[in-house]
Amino acid sequence: MTDPVLVVEGLNVGFPSKAGVVQAVSDVSFELHAGEVLAVVGESGSGKSVTALTLMRLHAKSTRISGRATFEGRDLLSLSDRDMRAVRGDEIAMIFQDPMTALNPVFSVGSQIIEAIRTHRDVSKQAARARAIELLDLVGVPEPRRRVDQFPHEYSGGMRQRAMIAMAIANEPKILIADEPTTALDVTVQAQVMEVLRDVQEATGSAMLLITHDLGLVAGAADRVQVMYASRLVETGGVDDIFYRSRNPYTRALLDSIPDLVSETDRLIPIPGNPPSLLNPPSGCPFRPRCSMASEVCADSVPLLETVGDGHSSRCHHADLLAVEATS
Repeated sequence: MTDPVLVVEGLNVGFPSKAGVVQAVSDVSFELHAGEVLAVVGESGSGKSVTALTLMRLHAKSTRISGRATFEGRDLLSLSDRDMRAVRGDEIAMIFQDPMTALNPVFSVGSQIIEAIRTHRDVSKQAARARAIELLDLVGVPEPRRRVDQFPHEYSGGMRQRAMIAMAIANEPKILIADEPTTALDVTVQAQVMEVLRDVQEATGSAMLLITHDLGLVAGAADRVQVMYASRLVETGGVDDIFYRSRNPYTRALLDSIPDLVSETDRLIPIPGNPPSLLNPPSGCPFRPRCSMASEVCADSVPLLETVGDGHSSRCHHADLLAVEATS
Protein backbone atom coordinates (compact mmCIF):
# COMPACT_ATOMS: atom_id res chain seq x y z
CA MET A 1 0.00 0.00 0.00
CA THR A 2 1.21 3.54 -0.77
CA ASP A 3 2.30 5.98 1.90
CA PRO A 4 -0.72 7.60 3.58
CA VAL A 5 -1.82 11.03 2.37
CA LEU A 6 -3.54 11.68 5.71
CA VAL A 7 -2.57 10.45 9.18
CA VAL A 8 -4.93 11.21 12.06
CA GLU A 9 -3.56 10.62 15.56
CA GLY A 10 -5.49 10.81 18.82
CA LEU A 11 -8.21 13.16 17.57
CA ASN A 12 -10.51 14.46 20.32
CA VAL A 13 -13.38 16.87 19.71
CA GLY A 14 -15.57 18.32 22.47
CA PHE A 15 -18.37 20.88 22.43
CA PRO A 16 -18.72 22.99 25.60
CA SER A 17 -22.28 23.40 26.87
CA LYS A 18 -23.96 24.69 30.02
CA ALA A 19 -24.20 21.10 31.28
CA GLY A 20 -20.56 20.27 30.49
CA VAL A 21 -18.44 19.18 27.55
CA VAL A 22 -20.08 16.93 24.96
CA GLN A 23 -17.27 14.62 23.83
CA ALA A 24 -18.20 14.01 20.18
CA VAL A 25 -14.93 12.34 19.10
CA SER A 26 -12.62 10.42 21.43
CA ASP A 27 -9.07 9.28 20.63
CA VAL A 28 -9.66 8.57 16.93
CA SER A 29 -6.62 7.52 14.87
CA PHE A 30 -6.47 6.30 11.27
CA GLU A 31 -4.63 6.56 7.98
CA LEU A 32 -5.98 7.32 4.51
CA HIS A 33 -4.05 6.19 1.43
CA ALA A 34 -4.09 7.53 -2.13
CA GLY A 35 -6.65 5.86 -4.36
CA GLU A 36 -8.52 4.05 -1.59
CA VAL A 37 -12.05 4.40 -0.26
CA LEU A 38 -12.18 4.38 3.55
CA ALA A 39 -15.76 4.08 4.81
CA VAL A 40 -16.77 5.36 8.25
CA VAL A 41 -20.04 3.84 9.49
CA GLY A 42 -22.13 4.01 12.63
CA GLU A 43 -25.39 5.29 14.09
CA SER A 44 -26.36 8.96 14.04
CA GLY A 45 -24.40 10.80 16.72
CA SER A 46 -21.45 8.41 16.67
CA GLY A 47 -19.00 11.12 15.57
CA LYS A 48 -18.64 10.39 11.85
CA SER A 49 -19.53 13.81 10.46
CA VAL A 50 -17.86 15.67 13.33
CA THR A 51 -14.60 13.92 12.48
CA ALA A 52 -14.87 15.05 8.85
CA LEU A 53 -15.86 18.63 9.68
CA THR A 54 -12.98 18.87 12.14
CA LEU A 55 -10.51 17.74 9.47
CA MET A 56 -11.90 20.50 7.24
CA ARG A 57 -11.72 22.95 10.17
CA LEU A 58 -15.42 23.75 9.81
CA HIS A 59 -16.25 23.95 13.49
CA ALA A 60 -17.24 26.58 16.02
CA LYS A 61 -14.51 28.66 17.64
CA SER A 62 -15.45 27.27 21.07
CA THR A 63 -14.84 23.65 20.01
CA ARG A 64 -12.17 21.88 22.04
CA ILE A 65 -9.83 19.95 19.76
CA SER A 66 -6.68 17.97 20.42
CA GLY A 67 -4.60 15.49 18.42
CA ARG A 68 -2.96 15.69 15.00
CA ALA A 69 -4.13 15.37 11.41
CA THR A 70 -1.04 15.31 9.18
CA PHE A 71 -1.57 15.97 5.48
CA GLU A 72 1.61 16.01 3.39
CA GLY A 73 3.71 17.04 6.38
CA ARG A 74 1.30 19.72 7.58
CA ASP A 75 -0.90 19.43 10.66
CA LEU A 76 -4.33 20.56 9.51
CA LEU A 77 -5.39 21.28 13.08
CA SER A 78 -2.62 23.81 13.66
CA LEU A 79 -2.61 25.62 10.30
CA SER A 80 -3.54 29.29 10.30
CA ASP A 81 -6.99 30.17 8.97
CA ARG A 82 -5.41 31.60 5.83
CA ASP A 83 -3.34 28.48 5.14
CA MET A 84 -6.33 26.24 5.80
CA ARG A 85 -8.46 28.20 3.32
CA ALA A 86 -5.82 27.46 0.70
CA VAL A 87 -6.10 23.72 1.43
CA ARG A 88 -9.88 23.53 1.79
CA GLY A 89 -11.59 23.14 -1.57
CA ASP A 90 -8.29 22.68 -3.38
CA GLU A 91 -6.25 19.81 -1.94
CA ILE A 92 -9.02 18.52 0.32
CA ALA A 93 -12.67 18.88 -0.70
CA MET A 94 -15.95 17.83 0.86
CA ILE A 95 -19.31 16.74 -0.51
CA PHE A 96 -21.86 17.75 2.10
CA GLN A 97 -24.82 15.71 3.25
CA ASP A 98 -27.59 18.02 2.04
CA PRO A 99 -26.82 19.78 -1.26
CA MET A 100 -29.95 21.93 -1.01
CA THR A 101 -28.57 23.69 2.06
CA ALA A 102 -24.91 23.51 0.98
CA LEU A 103 -25.59 25.29 -2.31
CA ASN A 104 -26.42 29.00 -2.17
CA PRO A 105 -30.00 29.39 -3.47
CA VAL A 106 -29.49 32.94 -4.83
CA PHE A 107 -26.56 32.12 -7.13
CA SER A 108 -26.60 29.88 -10.18
CA VAL A 109 -24.95 26.49 -9.89
CA GLY A 110 -22.39 27.47 -12.49
CA SER A 111 -21.38 30.66 -10.68
CA GLN A 112 -20.74 28.66 -7.52
CA ILE A 113 -18.52 26.17 -9.36
CA ILE A 114 -16.72 29.07 -11.06
CA GLU A 115 -16.07 30.65 -7.66
CA ALA A 116 -14.63 27.37 -6.36
CA ILE A 117 -12.23 27.26 -9.32
CA ARG A 118 -11.14 30.90 -9.32
CA THR A 119 -10.57 30.94 -5.56
CA HIS A 120 -7.67 28.53 -6.06
CA ARG A 121 -6.69 28.96 -9.72
CA ASP A 122 -5.55 32.05 -11.62
CA VAL A 123 -7.86 31.67 -14.61
CA SER A 124 -10.28 33.94 -16.42
CA LYS A 125 -14.00 33.81 -15.76
CA GLN A 126 -14.55 32.47 -19.28
CA ALA A 127 -12.06 29.63 -18.75
CA ALA A 128 -13.61 28.83 -15.37
CA ARG A 129 -17.07 28.77 -16.94
CA ALA A 130 -15.88 26.36 -19.62
CA ARG A 131 -14.39 24.18 -16.87
CA ALA A 132 -17.71 24.31 -14.95
CA ILE A 133 -19.59 23.07 -18.03
CA GLU A 134 -16.99 20.34 -18.49
CA LEU A 135 -17.38 19.27 -14.85
CA LEU A 136 -21.19 19.17 -15.01
CA ASP A 137 -20.91 17.02 -18.10
CA LEU A 138 -18.38 14.77 -16.36
CA VAL A 139 -20.70 14.08 -13.42
CA GLY A 140 -23.66 13.36 -15.68
CA VAL A 141 -25.77 16.52 -15.50
CA PRO A 142 -27.77 16.62 -18.76
CA GLU A 143 -27.50 19.66 -21.06
CA PRO A 144 -24.64 21.20 -19.04
CA ARG A 145 -24.42 24.33 -21.23
CA ARG A 146 -27.98 25.21 -20.25
CA ARG A 147 -27.92 23.83 -16.73
CA VAL A 148 -24.80 25.82 -15.78
CA ASP A 149 -26.92 28.99 -15.56
CA GLN A 150 -29.77 27.42 -13.58
CA PHE A 151 -30.31 27.78 -9.84
CA PRO A 152 -30.21 24.94 -7.28
CA HIS A 153 -34.02 24.80 -6.97
CA GLU A 154 -34.22 24.03 -10.69
CA TYR A 155 -32.17 20.87 -10.20
CA SER A 156 -33.56 17.56 -8.98
CA GLY A 157 -32.11 16.02 -5.81
CA GLY A 158 -29.84 13.74 -7.78
CA MET A 159 -28.62 16.57 -10.01
CA ARG A 160 -27.92 18.80 -7.00
CA GLN A 161 -25.77 16.04 -5.55
CA ARG A 162 -23.95 15.75 -8.88
CA ALA A 163 -23.42 19.51 -8.89
CA MET A 164 -21.90 19.25 -5.39
CA ILE A 165 -19.56 16.54 -6.66
CA ALA A 166 -18.59 18.73 -9.63
CA MET A 167 -17.75 21.60 -7.28
CA ALA A 168 -15.76 19.31 -4.97
CA ILE A 169 -13.62 17.86 -7.76
CA ALA A 170 -13.15 21.15 -9.62
CA ASN A 171 -9.54 21.47 -8.48
CA GLU A 172 -8.76 17.73 -8.50
CA PRO A 173 -8.27 17.34 -4.73
CA LYS A 174 -6.02 14.68 -3.25
CA ILE A 175 -8.64 13.84 -0.60
CA LEU A 176 -12.39 13.81 -1.18
CA ILE A 177 -14.63 13.63 1.89
CA ALA A 178 -18.14 12.41 1.03
CA ASP A 179 -20.56 12.89 3.94
CA GLU A 180 -23.66 10.75 3.33
CA PRO A 181 -23.51 11.49 -0.43
CA THR A 182 -26.61 9.40 -1.23
CA THR A 183 -28.91 10.43 1.62
CA ALA A 184 -32.54 11.01 0.57
CA LEU A 185 -31.90 9.72 -2.96
CA ASP A 186 -33.73 6.76 -4.43
CA VAL A 187 -31.81 3.54 -5.05
CA THR A 188 -31.30 4.15 -8.77
CA VAL A 189 -29.93 7.66 -8.25
CA GLN A 190 -27.75 6.38 -5.37
CA ALA A 191 -26.11 3.92 -7.75
CA GLN A 192 -25.57 6.65 -10.35
CA VAL A 193 -23.99 9.02 -7.80
CA MET A 194 -21.64 6.32 -6.51
CA GLU A 195 -20.67 5.44 -10.07
CA VAL A 196 -19.80 9.10 -10.68
CA LEU A 197 -17.67 9.16 -7.51
CA ARG A 198 -15.84 5.98 -8.57
CA ASP A 199 -15.18 7.41 -12.06
CA VAL A 200 -13.90 10.66 -10.58
CA GLN A 201 -11.65 8.86 -8.12
CA GLU A 202 -10.25 6.65 -10.86
CA ALA A 203 -9.57 9.65 -13.07
CA THR A 204 -7.87 11.75 -10.36
CA GLY A 205 -6.35 9.06 -8.09
CA SER A 206 -7.76 10.82 -5.05
CA ALA A 207 -8.39 9.17 -1.71
CA MET A 208 -11.97 9.13 -0.43
CA LEU A 209 -13.35 9.24 3.09
CA LEU A 210 -16.90 7.91 2.70
CA ILE A 211 -19.16 8.67 5.66
CA THR A 212 -22.38 6.68 5.67
CA HIS A 213 -24.79 4.58 7.70
CA ASP A 214 -25.66 2.47 4.64
CA LEU A 215 -23.79 -0.83 5.00
CA GLY A 216 -24.97 -1.94 1.57
CA LEU A 217 -23.24 1.08 0.07
CA VAL A 218 -20.09 0.22 2.02
CA ALA A 219 -20.05 -3.36 0.74
CA GLY A 220 -20.02 -2.21 -2.87
CA ALA A 221 -17.78 0.85 -2.64
CA ALA A 222 -15.22 0.65 0.19
CA ASP A 223 -11.73 -0.82 0.45
CA ARG A 224 -11.52 -0.48 4.23
CA VAL A 225 -14.13 0.18 6.91
CA GLN A 226 -14.12 1.95 10.28
CA VAL A 227 -17.06 1.47 12.64
CA MET A 228 -17.76 4.25 15.16
CA TYR A 229 -19.89 4.14 18.27
CA ALA A 230 -20.37 6.83 20.91
CA SER A 231 -17.45 8.95 19.65
CA ARG A 232 -14.91 6.09 19.37
CA LEU A 233 -13.65 3.73 16.70
CA VAL A 234 -14.80 0.26 17.77
CA GLU A 235 -13.63 -1.82 14.79
CA THR A 236 -11.49 -1.28 11.71
CA GLY A 237 -10.56 -3.61 8.87
CA GLY A 238 -11.09 -4.64 5.29
CA VAL A 239 -14.62 -5.04 3.96
CA ASP A 240 -14.49 -8.84 4.31
CA ASP A 241 -13.14 -8.53 7.86
CA ILE A 242 -16.05 -6.33 8.91
CA PHE A 243 -18.81 -8.19 7.08
CA TYR A 244 -17.68 -11.81 7.51
CA ARG A 245 -15.13 -11.88 10.34
CA SER A 246 -16.33 -9.15 12.68
CA ARG A 247 -14.83 -9.27 16.18
CA ASN A 248 -16.98 -6.61 17.81
CA PRO A 249 -20.50 -7.02 19.29
CA TYR A 250 -21.66 -3.63 18.02
CA THR A 251 -20.61 -4.36 14.45
CA ARG A 252 -22.30 -7.76 14.70
CA ALA A 253 -25.47 -6.10 15.97
CA LEU A 254 -25.45 -3.61 13.10
CA LEU A 255 -25.10 -6.42 10.55
CA ASP A 256 -27.79 -8.54 12.23
CA SER A 257 -30.27 -5.65 12.08
CA ILE A 258 -30.14 -5.52 8.28
CA PRO A 259 -32.62 -7.66 6.29
CA ASP A 260 -31.20 -10.00 3.66
CA LEU A 261 -32.51 -12.28 0.93
CA VAL A 262 -31.10 -15.49 2.41
CA SER A 263 -32.30 -15.75 6.01
CA GLU A 264 -35.84 -16.95 6.65
CA THR A 265 -37.16 -14.70 9.41
CA ASP A 266 -40.37 -12.87 10.17
CA ARG A 267 -38.76 -10.11 12.24
CA LEU A 268 -35.69 -7.92 12.11
CA ILE A 269 -33.27 -8.00 15.03
CA PRO A 270 -32.97 -4.48 16.47
CA ILE A 271 -30.20 -3.30 18.78
CA PRO A 272 -31.81 -2.91 22.22
CA GLY A 273 -31.74 0.39 24.08
CA ASN A 274 -30.46 3.74 22.87
CA PRO A 275 -27.03 5.24 22.18
CA PRO A 276 -25.45 6.66 25.35
CA SER A 277 -25.27 10.33 26.27
CA LEU A 278 -21.98 11.84 25.14
CA LEU A 279 -22.31 14.27 28.04
CA ASN A 280 -22.57 11.55 30.69
CA PRO A 281 -21.41 8.27 29.11
CA PRO A 282 -21.69 5.00 31.05
CA SER A 283 -18.66 3.66 32.88
CA GLY A 284 -16.36 1.34 30.99
CA CYS A 285 -17.33 0.26 27.50
CA PRO A 286 -19.94 2.66 26.04
CA PHE A 287 -21.77 -0.23 24.33
CA ARG A 288 -22.05 -2.18 27.61
CA PRO A 289 -25.71 -1.27 28.42
CA ARG A 290 -26.83 -2.65 25.04
CA CYS A 291 -24.42 -5.58 24.71
CA SER A 292 -25.41 -9.22 25.23
CA MET A 293 -21.79 -10.12 26.06
CA ALA A 294 -21.28 -7.48 28.76
CA SER A 295 -19.53 -8.62 31.96
CA GLU A 296 -17.97 -7.01 35.03
CA VAL A 297 -14.76 -6.10 33.23
CA CYS A 298 -16.80 -4.14 30.67
CA ALA A 299 -17.97 -1.78 33.43
CA ASP A 300 -14.48 -1.27 34.83
CA SER A 301 -12.57 0.12 31.84
CA VAL A 302 -12.91 1.26 28.24
CA PRO A 303 -11.41 -1.50 26.05
CA LEU A 304 -8.44 -0.65 23.87
CA LEU A 305 -8.53 -0.83 20.07
CA GLU A 306 -6.35 -3.93 19.65
CA THR A 307 -5.19 -5.92 16.63
CA VAL A 308 -7.18 -9.11 16.04
CA GLY A 309 -5.90 -9.93 12.55
CA ASP A 310 -3.94 -8.59 9.62
CA GLY A 311 -5.14 -4.99 9.25
CA HIS A 312 -8.07 -5.79 11.54
CA SER A 313 -8.62 -4.21 14.99
CA SER A 314 -11.44 -4.31 17.53
CA ARG A 315 -12.29 -2.45 20.74
CA CYS A 316 -13.82 -5.18 22.91
CA HIS A 317 -12.83 -7.02 26.09
CA HIS A 318 -14.31 -10.20 24.62
CA ALA A 319 -13.04 -9.97 21.03
CA ASP A 320 -11.26 -13.31 21.42
CA LEU A 321 -14.54 -15.02 22.34
CA LEU A 322 -16.35 -13.93 19.19
CA ALA A 323 -16.48 -16.66 16.55
CA VAL A 324 -14.62 -15.93 13.33
CA GLU A 325 -17.11 -17.73 11.09
CA ALA A 326 -19.08 -15.84 8.48
CA THR A 327 -21.68 -13.44 9.81
CA SER A 328 -25.16 -14.17 8.52
